[in-house]
Amino acid sequence: MAQQSSQTSVPENPLDPELSRPIVHTPVGSYRGLWAQDGNYSMFLGIPYARVDPDNVFGPPIPHKFEGMFDAVDDTARCPQIEELNKTITGTLNCLHVNINVPSSASVDNPLPVMIHIFGGRFEFGFAGRYLYGPRFLVRHDIILITFNYRVGPYGFFCLNTSKVPGNQGLKDQIQALRWIKENIRYFGGDDSKITVAGNSAGSISVDYHQHFLKEQLYHRVILQSGVALSHDLNEDSEPDRDAPIKLAKQLNYSTNDINDALSFLNKVEPLELIAATRDSGVIVKPCVEKQFENANNYITKYPADLNTVSRRDVDVLVGITNDESYAILTLGIGNGRFECEDFVSLVLETHFEFKNESKLSNEMKKIVRLFYYGDDVQCAENKRPDINVHADFVIHSPILRTVRKCLESGVDNIYFYMFSFAGERNYYKDYMNVPFTIDGAFHADELGYLYDISYMKERLRDEDMLIVDRMTELWTNFVKYGNPTPKPSKLIPLQWPRVSQDKLPYMEINTELRLGSRPMHERMSFLDLLYKDIGRYQRWMSKD
Repeated sequence: MAQQSSQTSVPENPLDPELSRPIVHTPVGSYRGLWAQDGNYSMFLGIPYARVDPDNVFGPPIPHKFEGMFDAVDDTARCPQIEELNKTITGTLNCLHVNINVPSSASVDNPLPVMIHIFGGRFEFGFAGRYLYGPRFLVRHDIILITFNYRVGPYGFFCLNTSKVPGNQGLKDQIQALRWIKENIRYFGGDDSKITVAGNSAGSISVDYHQHFLKEQLYHRVILQSGVALSHDLNEDSEPDRDAPIKLAKQLNYSTNDINDALSFLNKVEPLELIAATRDSGVIVKPCVEKQFENANNYITKYPADLNTVSRRDVDVLVGITNDESYAILTLGIGNGRFECEDFVSLVLETHFEFKNESKLSNEMKKIVRLFYYGDDVQCAENKRPDINVHADFVIHSPILRTVRKCLESGVDNIYFYMFSFAGERNYYKDYMNVPFTIDGAFHADELGYLYDISYMKERLRDEDMLIVDRMTELWTNFVKYGNPTPKPSKLIPLQWPRVSQDKLPYMEINTELRLGSRPMHERMSFLDLLYKDIGRYQRWMSKD
């Protein structure tokens, strides 16, 4: 446990559970945590890092001020949302909390590297508690693991042309959490010069946004799992609804045509009522390019495709994909069946490109893409594999590989690429969708079950699954510690994982057999590289200037 003169870690009275709990003193408050029951570490749960402004619940967070002793024992709070697993409306605005899991080996004299995980959930749902992000597998490698909540849905991503609610409040929550951690983690025995920020899906997209727009040096390494800014449909033709407050107020039987009047009304609405109204109205809320105001803390100020460089070049990067990212989306009815028997190529191309009045070019591009992916197969056939490949390539694979290239061109020179392909009982998204683990391949977010001790998977301890847990956590924590997932060969990982360079794209395939490959999905990615080179100017992911 972290130790210094202002810190108590040795039980004052072993017979009194209250006095034997770990305590940490910091400039922003003192925190009494819990000793873990499943490992040699302590937990400080539900620490407030910021609060929602009661006068502007849709605005930027306010740094939290605290005096006295805080009982850091509860990680169950989540921000208002329709939660993922049971589809119930839940949450509270008293949710901007951080959870810190500290190995007993940590101290001020022996500070440990820090890994921060940002959860995914389409910026609509998600939470940071142990129910999904149990720390046991990672902290045994002598790193500190931190998770935190941020606002999602309307409270996190109202994006309005006003200085009070310019947008991206959820991302600004994340920044405030990163600031709090950077300023205070040393008191918990953390090394504030070795902070890694990791994310999956929307969490990974968030990390990539920070790579492009965050100027402060709040971290030193990043882990991007299946998502980058270019993966996100952030474009002028897919904007969040700027009139969302007026529409939601009307949904709640309050009629007005004034944005500020609607905001004043919604500010007082019970949060769960607003979440239900957002669901029922179909209002779109998500990250956006903000209109800039002199008196506002603007964040995302350009479209991803307009950015040729990343602002953070002094970072190490671990980035990767699963080998079957879009299987669940295209075969299991995700998205209310909108992918069923459609002209899928037209749908994808029209989402990513705007050909304006050039219908001849549009038709020609559709014909070329159909021929490449489908050959003579008929679309809407029983074989969904071409659809799966089209979706995964345009939405995840190509954006990630183009981002890797952008990082290299920006001067980021320490990048490692992976592909996760293992199918086992702990595959998170397969389990969520009730897909038998015996089906080959790994879906989007499937690797989470091998990094985190998910509560309802505790008894899934097959030898193969635990081998992948051991391998994944050793690779990830090596990267957190050293900026290199394989600093030296080990019994678990006998390979030396080469980093990406301008002329080489090696990757590690993570399965029961580790394999080094080069240029994943080479033919398909080469095809898309040529396509973007030819028609990239028509991308929707960029401004019209």
